[in-house]
Amino acid sequence: MTMRKRMAALQKHFDSNNNNKSSAGTLFPPLSFLISFSTHSQTNYYSTKSPFNSLDLDDALNSFNRMLRTRPLPPIQRFNQLLSASVKMKHYSVAISLFRQLHLLGITSSRLVKPDIYTFTITINSFCHSNRVDFAFSTLGKIFKLGLEPTCTTFNTLIKGLCLDGNVARAVRFFDDIVRKGFQPDLITYGTIINGLCKIGNTRAAILLLKNMEAVGSCQPGIVQYSTIIDSLCKDKQVDEALKMFSNMAEKGITPDVVTYTSLIHGLCNLGQWKEATRLLSEMTTINISLNVQTYSVLVDTLCKEGMVKDAHKVLDLMIQRGVEPNTITYSALMDGYCLLGKIADARKILEFMKARGGEPDVFTYSILINGYSKSKMIDEALRLFNDMSRKGLIPNIVTYNTIIGGLCDVGKPLDACVLVDEMQTHGQQPDLFTYGTLLACLCKEKRLDEALLLFKMIEDNGLVPNIVIYNILVNGMCSAGKLDAAKELVLSLTKKGLQPDTQLYNIMINRLCKEGNLKEANELLSKMKEHGCSPNDCTYNIIVRGFLQNNELSAAIQHLQTMLDSGFSADVSTMDLVVNLLSTDRLDPLCKEELQKFLGIT
Repeated sequence: MTMRKRMAALQKHFDSNNNNKSSAGTLFPPLSFLISFSTHSQTNYYSTKSPFNSLDLDDALNSFNRMLRTRPLPPIQRFNQLLSASVKMKHYSVAISLFRQLHLLGITSSRLVKPDIYTFTITINSFCHSNRVDFAFSTLGKIFKLGLEPTCTTFNTLIKGLCLDGNVARAVRFFDDIVRKGFQPDLITYGTIINGLCKIGNTRAAILLLKNMEAVGSCQPGIVQYSTIIDSLCKDKQVDEALKMFSNMAEKGITPDVVTYTSLIHGLCNLGQWKEATRLLSEMTTINISLNVQTYSVLVDTLCKEGMVKDAHKVLDLMIQRGVEPNTITYSALMDGYCLLGKIADARKILEFMKARGGEPDVFTYSILINGYSKSKMIDEALRLFNDMSRKGLIPNIVTYNTIIGGLCDVGKPLDACVLVDEMQTHGQQPDLFTYGTLLACLCKEKRLDEALLLFKMIEDNGLVPNIVIYNILVNGMCSAGKLDAAKELVLSLTKKGLQPDTQLYNIMINRLCKEGNLKEANELLSKMKEHGCSPNDCTYNIIVRGFLQNNELSAAIQHLQTMLDSGFSADVSTMDLVVNLLSTDRLDPLCKEELQKFLGIT
């Protein structure tokens, strides 16, 4: 295919693709991947080292203006270097603005400085990083109209932009189309598509693409492509598949690196396969692959989750001795480990140690310690840390707010929690059902039912749809306040709202009916529960057994006891205590006494 024909074909494809941006497509590449092509190396934007790499933004803008006044004008390569420096500083809008000035100068001035393919590619990259992939494709249209030939870098940038924009399906279609038109993808192209597919959970499609690469033979996958898929398989808990791919990689002579090993070790640890994880760690040492901060962080996190916090702390000390600086994830994992053991003071020491070594705690780090303080009912310390976090310019997220609100509720401060709910909304964080559920449970527990009902109305007014958990909390609050009739009405309204009572809701209602001595209705509700396909659990049976025992309905209580045992459940401590106390009295007739003694195993 001649260059002219290839350009015409691509122009036609681009016009079609750009007018069809949201069309759906399969994530599995078609057979056109099996065509033969050669590896195309990634092109540098400039051949010599850029003098602009060390400039700040003001210096870069001043340099651009000086270059525009220079006579003769500098070559376009110098302008490309400046644009590239702006992109490296992540000033994408500035790079786009400078490009537009250059493009205008090339059109209107007799002193032509025509943007070349590298200028356009830098601009496409800037649009992609600014979440304007549509403008990036418009820029590709300009490239065609000017008769320039896109490079592999140009197409790789567009593919990466689509993936960053979450449109992996379109990236795959675009990839397939440009290959069909004669352009030759390189390892970066394949790596970008494979990474995008893995990010959206379509690891199978990524594996298919990898196999197609191997089948074609001219662009063989390397360590990056294999490691990306291995990591995705491990995150999907398909560690056996990941280990097979690891072996396959080794058979092809591709040496695994620390990233590959870390992914596998993390996957194995998550599944509790410590022996295999230890074997891989030993293997790393044998072939002189040093653990990096990610590997150490995996080990610290795993040990902490197993309650081996002292060992995790030793790993932290070891990595520092070996010159590997812990990161926020490492410190946070160790802090969480100490908090899980209730050792909040030790967790706080880790935070201070982190700061002393120049570490910057993030929202996640602070949230861990705030949660630790809250769970230990040290709410004043939690609030101090919360305020300290805000003073440092860190914006609490919904998890942080829910944690501190939960802490306030646990110590019986629902009004303070309400103030915090208002505050979070002023800071742009909207309360979710978990937030409202926590506050609702606290108000009900504190016998503030009227305020709980107002909060329930607020939930609906804010556009949130209460789930069964919210209804369970409110029904329980009504029952505790003696508002059984109101609770019944609320339960009856559930079907109209598309909800079905769950086991917990039935247990709440049966418990209240038993306490009020309404055993007939409690029995009917138990039967209704079964009819509606909601299986009673051990709590259900213990509630109804105790209800009948406490109301001296001993024969019925024994029948329910037998049903409970036949269903595979056993009596809890409260039920057992009640049975034992009854046997110590003289209120039992001989037959009931004999049945209860059998239940306790007394002959």
